[in-house]
Amino acid sequence: MRARSRTIGLCALLSLLAVGCIKQILTDGQISATRRASVALDTIGDYELARSAAQSGLVQFEGMHQLAPSNADALFMLAKGWTGYGYAFVEDELEAAQDAGSDDAVDYQRKRARMAYDRAVFYGLEILMAQADGFEQAKKNERALSQWLADHFVTKDDAQALFWTGYAWMDRVNVMKGDDADGPAFVAELYVGVAMVERAVAIDPSFEHYAGLVVLAAYHARTGLAELDQSKQLFDVAMAKTEGKTLLVPLAYATTYACMKGDAALYQDMMNRVLQPIDPDPYQRLTNAVAKRRARRWLSKRRMKEQCGMDLVSSRLPTH
Repeated sequence: MRARSRTIGLCALLSLLAVGCIKQILTDGQISATRRASVALDTIGDYELARSAAQSGLVQFEGMHQLAPSNADALFMLAKGWTGYGYAFVEDELEAAQDAGSDDAVDYQRKRARMAYDRAVFYGLEILMAQADGFEQAKKNERALSQWLADHFVTKDDAQALFWTGYAWMDRVNVMKGDDADGPAFVAELYVGVAMVERAVAIDPSFEHYAGLVVLAAYHARTGLAELDQSKQLFDVAMAKTEGKTLLVPLAYATTYACMKGDAALYQDMMNRVLQPIDPDPYQRLTNAVAKRRARRWLSKRRMKEQCGMDLVSSRLPTH
């Protein structure tokens, strides 16, 4: 009787383990399929609809992460999703608050953007540290970090995780640099995000429509005393490679390089390219909608004057 009981107990345990394994397989399969399907969001040009979809998607992947904490696809989608949400939607509201002159609203939206990038960095680092130990030690200086990245990250899959983690890190610095209390600490570690994006570009420069080149080009135009020649070179390469289909390229060209150079003619030319009436790529409708929305704001006389110290060259602007 005792032997029979032990057998029944063992069978029950094995059955539970089998059910657990099946549930894990189904969860992993659902996460993988959702990641593959997520590119459909890029084809939606309705900004408001895309914002709602992005918010829902983040909640969905947060839940999936709880069910499968070590699933790399879920971690990747959270790193990418929070970065994209922070830039496309929260920073949009931050800019609107800046233009409205509301210090309270600016502070609120800055905190929201920081929270988005904090989460993106957290999930991105989970991916990277699952592959290689020693990040905290390596990031103590720029040279050690670059060597650590070169030693451990070599594939195109690595480039994806590095890009989104580094991009979130850099955008967080950009948002927080205006914060008197916490800003200096973030600015001091800007090189960490730069090193990640540089490594991603070294592995796969074409990832996300050459987004790494654009991020680095903007970085090299971070101030009027930065590496503006290098910024222009990278922007020109990105412009050529994307063939006018990726409108975030001329937008960044205008709001960073042309702004820092005080080149109003170049600034307006790049903005006019963003605001072209055609749909340059149906697979980039969302990012292009974001670019057009930002371009209209950055072409306002007040923002041009306050951010770049420039006046419009001509009042003839695109109507679309």
